[in-house]
Amino acid sequence: IKNVRLDFSYDDFGNYTERFLRALIAAEFKITLHLLPPFDAAKNMQNATEKARWGAFLQAVLTQYGALIAQVEIGNTLNRKRWAGFNLEGFFIAWEIAHAEVKSRGIKLLGPNIQDFEPFYNISILKKLGKKNQLPDTQTDNLFAERMSEPERFDFRIFKYRWAQMFKYNLIKKARLLQKIGQDFNVAHTASSAAFWAIYRIERILENGIQKQADYLTRYFTLLAASGALRQANWGALICHREGLIDDALQDAEYPNLERIAHYKSADGDLKNYARYPSFAAMQTVVKWLSGAQYVGAISRDDGLEIHHFERHDKQFHVAWTVNGKVAFLADLYQATTLEGSRILASSGMPNNRNIGLITETPTYLIWDKAFQVEIKSPKLAKDLTIHAHVQNSQYFRFDENGWQGLILAKDAAEAALLAKSLHPERLLSPQKDDALRHARNAIWAVTDPRDNTRQLTIKQPIKMYPHKAFLDRFKPSKAKRSWNGAMELMRRGIATARPTAYFEKLGDTTCKQNFYICDFVESDCTIGQIFSAFAQGENEYLGLSKEEIFLQFAQFCNSLHGRLIYFRDFSGGNILVKLASNKKLQFSLIDTARLKALTMRPFPVMYRIADLTRACHKLDWTGRKRFMQIYLGFTSRQFTWQYQLQFHLYDFKVWLKRTIGRKGIKRLVKRLKKTN
Repeated sequence: IKNVRLDFSYDDFGNYTERFLRALIAAEFKITLHLLPPFDAAKNMQNATEKARWGAFLQAVLTQYGALIAQVEIGNTLNRKRWAGFNLEGFFIAWEIAHAEVKSRGIKLLGPNIQDFEPFYNISILKKLGKKNQLPDTQTDNLFAERMSEPERFDFRIFKYRWAQMFKYNLIKKARLLQKIGQDFNVAHTASSAAFWAIYRIERILENGIQKQADYLTRYFTLLAASGALRQANWGALICHREGLIDDALQDAEYPNLERIAHYKSADGDLKNYARYPSFAAMQTVVKWLSGAQYVGAISRDDGLEIHHFERHDKQFHVAWTVNGKVAFLADLYQATTLEGSRILASSGMPNNRNIGLITETPTYLIWDKAFQVEIKSPKLAKDLTIHAHVQNSQYFRFDENGWQGLILAKDAAEAALLAKSLHPERLLSPQKDDALRHARNAIWAVTDPRDNTRQLTIKQPIKMYPHKAFLDRFKPSKAKRSWNGAMELMRRGIATARPTAYFEKLGDTTCKQNFYICDFVESDCTIGQIFSAFAQGENEYLGLSKEEIFLQFAQFCNSLHGRLIYFRDFSGGNILVKLASNKKLQFSLIDTARLKALTMRPFPVMYRIADLTRACHKLDWTGRKRFMQIYLGFTSRQFTWQYQLQFHLYDFKVWLKRTIGRKGIKRLVKRLKKTN
């Protein structure tokens, strides 16, 4: 790190902040000094006393440190009055005083520090400053993307969700528009003063928030570099609870009422507990490779695969990643000689030794000498395939043999080879009906785990296809791949499921039956369907828990599932496994994941919530349904209205039709006729 932006306010003279400033100067850091009044002073900047205090503060700071710093930033989240205290009139007063003091000393001036992407503020403020001949040398904006989840996401706050895909306001477009606004007012440069991904925000939807923060950091700075629009860009705080690169990992630490984007004044916790997050190493690597690099162009920027080409000194390099759980195979992207001639680094800057041969959500650096001829195939994602990039102590291995393809999740290459040999799809034969766990449209059976003979694996293979399903499924991924993808999405989002081991599918299979999905065998005490059936028959408790306790815990699970944007679609009672933990807490796990739909953007439609719950509650009596739905909908401030109740009646009717005149009904009729004969 060579560049530091440091907040400095009235009470920072004579305390640790000033001592830190002196240490940074002594160590020859390039310092941006962010000068700001306290909240109450900013709020009352039109007062003569406060104007005088502000002027005296500026004069004292710049007299002592002006010649020792690189630049000064004035302004503080002006479009967030509750954070900064400034109203626009007060800001213009503060700016006028600061502009005169800073420019009289020949110091570069940055501002006005707009929060997020709200360009009308940039336009109106620069227009007024231009009329007063008080423009900054560099326009600053805290160019956030964190509320958009992944940094590549089109911003739905602009024209809302329906139009996000049409207008495509992503990070690159936003950075370039801000640059254009600045240049229109003869402000040559634009910078992003602060932006970060708060871990707790990530974990509202996704698992592994600490690692995802590191992924997003690399992707964020790479996209800004690719935009060509910014002179510089900063992360937020180096050390901070929730969004820092260093922290003590105590997520229950006290957080101040004043948003810290306005003024990072202190950090919580005990020093001995502080450690570097993965984002620290990611930042090191970004600084090493992207700072001062020349952007050559995008190799791929569409369909969830990002590959960006840079040159720096005597090297050329690509930064590559996928979006939203997708995956690409290096062998499909680059010629073999190009891969052999490359040095491949993880986002931490260390040699890549996980998920070798794959491009995932975690960015990868591929580095060559500048003179090397890089040969690229057609950039493309692995078709219809999802993985969870951050499974601990495991990685993915591609399977491609004798016309079969698939993926294996294993500890290392040796374990992957063992699984491929023991569970080779050509050796897997579905058992007879009496020996299977289930034998209907799919055969499901258990085998001994070759890695541990005390454990079992579950294998699923489609064995019966109705003509219309066989026709429609030809245009979909195989059922095994859909089951794998659904389980991976659940794992990505922290929802318990049977851990996938592998999937295999036969290339060119027109029967749609030559595919296998293999996962852990999940131990359970019962299913939610069994619990609800017992309640419908008059029981008032199950597993030692009351009906009310079970309703509450299951409602919390369902709300978490939907809050993480999962529409399960096959949320029937038999697919929801229940295990009673020692603390009287129920642990829920989902199986049969082939139909799952994972959304990437809020809001989660209420119609999806109700569609899932009509299935889960089918075996529950109406009194129980009403009570359960009252608890569940209470999390979303809704009532169990007649419209929602109608959906339950319609689902009941649909099930009745299947059992009487549908396939199940016909089967029952045939069985009765056979018995009669």
